Amino acid sequence: MKRTISILLSLAMLLAMLSACGSSQSAPEAQTEPAADTEETASPEEQPKETEVPEDVEAEDEENYDTGDASLDDPRNQDDIGEQEILVVSFGTSYNDSRRLTIGAMEQAVADAFPDWSVRRAFTSQIIIDHVQSRDGIAIDNVEQALNRAADNGVRRLVVQPTHLMNGLEYHDLVEEVAAFADAFESVSIGLPLLTSEEDFETLRAAIVEDTASFDDGNTAIVFMGHGTEADSNAVYAKMQQLLTDAGNSHYYVGTVEATPSVEDVLALVQQGEYTKVVLQPLMIVAGDHANNDMAGDEEDSWKSVFTGAGYEVECVLHGLGEVEAVRNLLVSHVQAAVEELG
Repeated sequence: MKRTISILLSLAMLLAMLSACGSSQSAPEAQTEPAADTEETASPEEQPKETEVPEDVEAEDEENYDTGDASLDDPRNQDDIGEQEILVVSFGTSYNDSRRLTIGAMEQAVADAFPDWSVRRAFTSQIIIDHVQSRDGIAIDNVEQALNRAADNGVRRLVVQPTHLMNGLEYHDLVEEVAAFADAFESVSIGLPLLTSEEDFETLRAAIVEDTASFDDGNTAIVFMGHGTEADSNAVYAKMQQLLTDAGNSHYYVGTVEATPSVEDVLALVQQGEYTKVVLQPLMIVAGDHANNDMAGDEEDSWKSVFTGAGYEVECVLHGLGEVEAVRNLLVSHVQAAVEELG
């Protein structure tokens, strides 16, 4: 049997280096968000998984809020896959409504674009998988389970497409995990992260500007909060800021919750303008823990509190990137490239 694996990691690393040179709801949550990495794709995918444990373990005992009806979301863990599968891999979120409206919508966009393929789901955060299982009785595959499911179902051609925003540590881990299963399939292709090429960056810039155009009245600073990472891939945030500035989107600002630019950095830039209002929105695939708490929470160090304390009227938009059609179309284009790699 001919077995090949078309892993696009080298191209991803090269292009990444070239690219780099609403109402609020506050509550503890059982997850750490993907940097619009997915996500969520940078993010927890950029940090050691053990850093997720303290917050998530504590939150599991304290959760007393509603994130939506889990039964409305399709976990896409069915058997009877057939010979062709597209496995969409996300960091995950335990916010049920956001999971359905972002990750679920991205998976459905892929299914609609490739009707001859079975689309399945995997999350990389075991903590989120376990929390959703315990709280809602919904089973979501991790990557190993999903790959075993594909092999057991006789899948011959496999495409693995992450929803990660950038080529970070978790993307590298995914490549290694899939490579270990290469002999289980005739051909395997791994799609590139969402922000890889110059065209990808421009697509995202245009998408977030169009999505928030109603706020751009000259008196409002539109601030996007990404996850951030200590890895070199953190440069994607500075790149997005530069693209916005160069395109004349002068009222748009990009910061991160875990790295730089920090909320203090962004506040200093906003204060140079003559704004009376600030709109906050996550630059992440989902609107989960970081969006609900670090951005829109009532704690004194939340972004909402920081900007409110500085004298601005603040509006928080709990709207993940996965809800934006142009972002879903970008994911589909990466799947198309991965499918073509299979030959």
